[in-house]
Amino acid sequence: MFVMRRRVSEKKDGINLVVGAGLSGAVIAERIANSLDEKVVIIDKKNHLGGLVSDYIDRNGFLLSRFGTHIFHTDDKQVWDYVNSFGEFRPYIQKLSACINGIKSNVPFNLDSLYKIFPQSIAERLEYKLLRVFPYDTEVYAEDLKIHCDNDFNFLAEYIYNNLSYPLSCKFWQDSRDDLQNSGLPHYFIRISRDNRVFKEKYQGVPVKGYSDLIENMLKNHNIELCLNTDYNYMVAKNFKKIFFTGSIDDCFNYKFGMLPYRSVSFEFSDIDINFYQSDGIMLYPFEFDFAAIHEYKHYQNLNVNKTVISREYHTDFVYGENERACAILTPCNIKLYEQYLLYGKKYRNTFFLGRLGSYKNFTMAEAVKNALTLFDKVYNDETSDDFINQIVNNC
Repeated sequence: MFVMRRRVSEKKDGINLVVGAGLSGAVIAERIANSLDEKVVIIDKKNHLGGLVSDYIDRNGFLLSRFGTHIFHTDDKQVWDYVNSFGEFRPYIQKLSACINGIKSNVPFNLDSLYKIFPQSIAERLEYKLLRVFPYDTEVYAEDLKIHCDNDFNFLAEYIYNNLSYPLSCKFWQDSRDDLQNSGLPHYFIRISRDNRVFKEKYQGVPVKGYSDLIENMLKNHNIELCLNTDYNYMVAKNFKKIFFTGSIDDCFNYKFGMLPYRSVSFEFSDIDINFYQSDGIMLYPFEFDFAAIHEYKHYQNLNVNKTVISREYHTDFVYGENERACAILTPCNIKLYEQYLLYGKKYRNTFFLGRLGSYKNFTMAEAVKNALTLFDKVYNDETSDDFINQIVNNC
């Protein structure tokens, strides 16, 4: 592990500051240090690396994430090669289930789900109609089924909405308003196939030693100075060459225009003396209980022990000073507030915002990496992003 230093080097004019030691901050710091051979100070107010992907080894040898399970998935070979250059990935295909009225069903809902949920005669009729109307292996959102004015399609759309998307939205977001940008989530559509993968991207996996180890490897450079337990306000008066801010943009400007709304997530861990608790890594609970899902970490690891660890996932509103920001609430009103901050931030020509919080977007991990690499390219290079990412991957 790094030797963490709270004292920042005296000469600031040639030093860059990265705020946040999560995945986005680590990528931008790594690029500045390795590609440009410039000094970087990376700070985080927490006492650990990784942000929402932070993980650790427990007393039984399980690799546990503080904020749920995370599968890296992408079709972008450059991004995949880049993260693999800092740690070995174990191939893993995420499968997701939901407990619907006591029945285990695939998520996304697919043709197999029809036979698990409905009597065979109804399932066969629905499958026949779906395959006749929609191309195979497409994803059809519940609301799009209704435009066909077919009683069976209306029935299926209402079933998915009432038993999956609506109750989960109530748990995840506290409502299911139409202005929330949730359409990309797998519980909102039916897949016209028997493909039960959550993600369809070509490259999928988890780092063998965890995301914190991956980020630590990114930051192993003599040009990088890591300062944990360090707030941005401690640095704000210092003269840095450039500042890359991965925290929430409203926090950067002391909530000048108001606070951006987020949802928070927390996890309750339990050790259980059985081989496996559930058949998939994640089981969703739309109705039962006050938690939204159960994660089981053993599915992602090669551990030969008759023991397992699960965590129950709870969603609440973000409250400053009480919990962590997890997901941006992407309504038009909130996006407009973010854009107001972004416009104000342009006054500070050497300050740049990135990552899930800095961009006010619910990036996947691959999107966060690409976002950081593209920003680095935009700030420091005139070459196209894809060509440039190819170069840096080859040089890692």
